[in-house]
Amino acid sequence: MVNVIKAPEPIAIPVAGSDDSFPVHRVFCVGRNYAEHAIEMGHDPDREAPFFFEKHTSALLFAPAPDGAEFPYPQKTSDVHHEIELVVALGKGGNDISVENAFDHVWGYAVGIDFTRRDLQGVAKKAGRPWEIGKSFDHSGPIGMIHPIGESGHMAEGHIRLDVNGERRQDGNLNELIWKIPEIISYLSELFTLQPGDLIFTGTPAGVGPIVKGDVLDGHVEGLSSIRVTVT
Repeated sequence: MVNVIKAPEPIAIPVAGSDDSFPVHRVFCVGRNYAEHAIEMGHDPDREAPFFFEKHTSALLFAPAPDGAEFPYPQKTSDVHHEIELVVALGKGGNDISVENAFDHVWGYAVGIDFTRRDLQGVAKKAGRPWEIGKSFDHSGPIGMIHPIGESGHMAEGHIRLDVNGERRQDGNLNELIWKIPEIISYLSELFTLQPGDLIFTGTPAGVGPIVKGDVLDGHVEGLSSIRVTVT
């Protein structure tokens, strides 16, 4: 069988400290998974079960510091927000994964940013419509090098922060996650058959806010390679 159009290029993220790469299957994201961020968005974190949305794999933007990558400010919006996140890379899939066994499915970790067209997201929410246009657009998922767990260990705690033009905007700790990484994997595996190559953006701490052209964003998670994004 011959493809009738050119096959899309596979998406793969380089692995830290090697010439290897991590092929990406899907990109899941967890919403409102830090208490203070849930509060700043007008929600009660104590009463909300985890919820998920997806980004297209083509939304990923490889942006390792120090050089980083350029993020072209998207069209049809005037209110793009930054959200710094820890990204989990799965090396093994499955259904109905137990919390106790969930870490066995993790291959590694990376730093990521979930860019959001907040105005478009808000309009869609108000109308009761899906809000992919606010989340899953070109270059909306900057990501850094993926670190294998043999190097990073499992990320149960650690400093997570984002600076914009040298000014601290977001500052938190991974131990503040409402739903911890094993719980996220377990819950998600009840909704989808997880696959090797799946990425999970695990949520963002408080301090999300708008970006403008010319901004330089530096994202950090303790123990992982940093990322840098320049808004153009």
